[in-house]
Amino acid sequence: ASNRKGVPVLRSPMKTTRLSSHLTNFLEGKLAPTTAVHGVLVDIYGVGVLIIGKSGVGKSETALELVKRGHRLVADDCVEIRQEDQDTLIGSAPELIEHLLEIRGLGIINVMTLFGAGAVRSFKRITLVINLELWDQNKQYDRLGLEEEKMRIIDTDVTKLTVPVRPGRNLSVIIEVAAMNHRLKRMGVNAAEQFTNKLAGVIEDGDREEE
Repeated sequence: ASNRKGVPVLRSPMKTTRLSSHLTNFLEGKLAPTTAVHGVLVDIYGVGVLIIGKSGVGKSETALELVKRGHRLVADDCVEIRQEDQDTLIGSAPELIEHLLEIRGLGIINVMTLFGAGAVRSFKRITLVINLELWDQNKQYDRLGLEEEKMRIIDTDVTKLTVPVRPGRNLSVIIEVAAMNHRLKRMGVNAAEQFTNKLAGVIEDGDREEE
């Protein structure tokens, strides 16, 4: 009867509620809105960092340095993103290029073969976007960290930081610190706000002394 009507029949040793819960989660993941972004996704201290920027700016080289420092590569060049919940973006690599990094001058390298299974992971929730751009002398970059830019991916706004690139800057360390600082902010510790409040207090005290 099921073959005639084209209705699937499922058999499972699970109880009905557990089976329906698993099916719901499975279908939500498979039917979630998806998109693809040109960039690199790395798991840094448990923070999913999406590194974007123009071709040749150094995204893959930075990812390689981050892997050498003990962090985990999720995807290079093309990051497939699905929105599993209202504010949950999960990034993964297309099957064809999973665990691979393209380094200009070296070619394609297999991160898992070179650095081991601990250097890669299949997917990661994206919570921070780092935009690498070539240093522009005429542009004013945020020096305090008070301004919080957002990048919209599908229907979700993700915190975005713009990091200027020029010779002598250690991008991997900067991105590492950005990830740690992002975690601190989520825990309620904001160094930029604390500094601004202290500065305002010092200025206020100075004005009182002058009076």
